[in-house]
Amino acid sequence: MFTGIIEEIGSIRQIKRGGQTLALMINAKLVTGDLKLGDSIAVNGVCLTVTQFSSTNFTVDVMPITFQSTNLAQLRSGSQVNLERALAANGRFGGHIVSGHVDGVACVIAKSNLENALILKVKLPAELAAQCITKGSIALDGTSLTLFEVGVDYLSVSLIPHTQKMSLLGQKNIGDLINVECDLLAKQMRQALEQSQPVHSSRISANFLQQHGYL
Repeated sequence: MFTGIIEEIGSIRQIKRGGQTLALMINAKLVTGDLKLGDSIAVNGVCLTVTQFSSTNFTVDVMPITFQSTNLAQLRSGSQVNLERALAANGRFGGHIVSGHVDGVACVIAKSNLENALILKVKLPAELAAQCITKGSIALDGTSLTLFEVGVDYLSVSLIPHTQKMSLLGQKNIGDLINVECDLLAKQMRQALEQSQPVHSSRISANFLQQHGYL
C-alpha cells in the first residue's frame, strides 16, 4: 500500500523490451536506502516488485497487463519517473490509500496557472470519471491529489508549488498520458451499490415474508 506522497524523482537508466513486457533499471538515491529483494515500489503510480538493486539503482519487471493499461510503455532511456516506497507499518499516512493498481490512463487537455497553483485538466474514460467525486481523492502518476472539478469524461486538479517541485506532474504537457488510480473507498462503494439488487414487489409473497421473519 502507498499514500501518494512522492519520495523521489528517478530516471530510467536502461530498458529491456519484450513484445509487451519491460525490464526497467531505474536510477535513484533515496528509495534505494533500505531496499530488499521483493520490495514494492510505485513507479508513476504502478506497484512493481524489485528484482535487483544497488545503492544507486533498482530493477523491476513490467508484465503485459501493466504494459497495456499504464503509461509505462512510453518510457525511454532517460525518462523521469515518480517513485514511492510501500508504506511502512509505523509510517505516517500523509496522502490517501493508494494500492498501486492503476485503473487506466488520462490525457492532459488543459494546463493553466492560478496564482501559486497549477491547474491540470485531464480527459479520461467516462467509467473512471464516474468513480470520482468533487473534493475526493485521486492518484495521478502516483501523486495523491484532491479533485476540484469532475465532469462526465474529465477532471481537474490543483497542484501547490511543493507538489509541482516534488513530482513530475508540473512538467506534463497537453497530450501527455497520466496513470490514474481512483480512490479505493469510492471504487468499493460503487461496486457494492452496483451489486446490490432491490427487492421487487413481484418477489414479495407470504412465503418470502415468512422466510425473512415478518410472519
